[in-house]
Amino acid sequence: MASPPPDASLAGTRPWPAPVRALAHPNFRFYFFGQAISILGSWIQQVALAWLVYRLTGSAALLGLTTFAALVPQLVVGPFAGAWIDRHDKRRVLIAVQGILGLQALVLAVLTAMDAIGPTLIIAMSVALGVLNAFDTPLRQSLINSFVGSKADLPNALALNAMLFNSGRFIGPPVAGLLLALSSEAVCFALNGVSFLALMAGVAATRPAPTARASGSVGRVFREGLEYAWSNWSVRMLIFALAMVNLTASSYAVLLPIFAKDVFGGDAQTLGWLWGAAGAGAFAATLFMAVRRSVPGLVKVIIVGGAGLSALAVLAFAWNREVPLAMLAMAGVGFGISLCNVGVNVLLQSRAPDHLRGRVVSFFSSTRYGADAIGGLLAGLLAAQVGARATMLVEGVVLVLFFLWALRLIPRLRSEVAASLPVH
Repeated sequence: MASPPPDASLAGTRPWPAPVRALAHPNFRFYFFGQAISILGSWIQQVALAWLVYRLTGSAALLGLTTFAALVPQLVVGPFAGAWIDRHDKRRVLIAVQGILGLQALVLAVLTAMDAIGPTLIIAMSVALGVLNAFDTPLRQSLINSFVGSKADLPNALALNAMLFNSGRFIGPPVAGLLLALSSEAVCFALNGVSFLALMAGVAATRPAPTARASGSVGRVFREGLEYAWSNWSVRMLIFALAMVNLTASSYAVLLPIFAKDVFGGDAQTLGWLWGAAGAGAFAATLFMAVRRSVPGLVKVIIVGGAGLSALAVLAFAWNREVPLAMLAMAGVGFGISLCNVGVNVLLQSRAPDHLRGRVVSFFSSTRYGADAIGGLLAGLLAAQVGARATMLVEGVVLVLFFLWALRLIPRLRSEVAASLPVH
């Protein structure tokens, strides 16, 4: 199927710098700046929710369960959501989903302000958020191609989109820590609810080229996407690498409140700085990815930078007892995880046929967040038995073993990726 035509508004315009070349497309700019505000709000809520859970219960297991509840719907619902998305107008559905997400955050804010929130209700709200995100994530990701309208600029657009997410990780947690010190979790949730209006307005302002919709039942459309993913060895291996890195390294998010309060003797602001350090590393990784041109070269980046660096940084974080060194290790963890996630996303979307894009993105997001969910749950349960430090050490060792095994896959993966990329 042919790619959408180039953005006509670019004709005769001065080229943008290579690291931000996708911003030359007006549709992508509308989306980009609306997304920036929305992501900042989402990270503020995530930190505030983790702090609320640990403040109310002091339970490492409940931290893991809450993370699991928020993420596992993407593993279960996500693949079918992708099939459903490919049959509908993605732009209109995204605007509607953003409105519902905003409403969910505002309800959470009201319940928290009224002291009507407890573990059961937090888990229920987390499940609702997870179901909504199972539609939201593949919608946003699969629309980027139509906002850019150019296969050549798609990798840069995906890297810039990831940069937004990671800049939110860098800025949002310290802001959340400050807001928690000055106000309450309810204020953080309310700010997130309002932030969704920005992305709704940005997407409403776009005028992307029409894209083909899949036909047939959701079941048939799903099976078509699953057959595509399963029949490609390189796609399977990329998704497996994505799963391993997020199953192990990404579960740090569940354990950070424990490290902040019990290991380092800090408070919500300490949690914000640790989480922000991971975000800073992830942001640096997306800057690195934005300037890259070689798509097949991302295979080595994913295995060596993603799995290898993440493993070493997780082990370093588990061993040290000083906050500054812990922040440095968290930056390494964030850098490595982001290299893997962005790299796999770019490779999958660069190769995916346009009519399968929603399903391919849903397989990516369900694996990425589903592995987060399972890893977070296991980390919380294990930390309740052996402690947070020992849990991080176990995760680091498992990831080192995967990295050593995956090194031998690099030549074949690189060759198959290069052979399957479309010719521009």
